[in-house]
Amino acid sequence: MDVHIDRDRCLGAGMCALTAPRVFDQDEDEGLVVLLDARPPREDRAAVRVAAGVCPGSVITLTEPGPSPAS
Repeated sequence: MDVHIDRDRCLGAGMCALTAPRVFDQDEDEGLVVLLDARPPREDRAAVRVAAGVCPGSVITLTEPGPSPAS
């Protein structure tokens, strides 16, 4: 899983940081999302999916890497 954020659309609600605190935080100046881990470990992925779903600004995008091409 790869995590991407769009800080320009962030509303600073903090739902991401509350839901997945090892992956998201908020900056001290504006309260906007800070991505701590763009490739979270398996044990954090469910929380990251929830955080993406509850984000009021829809600023979190998740992508799943495809299978590796055969050599």
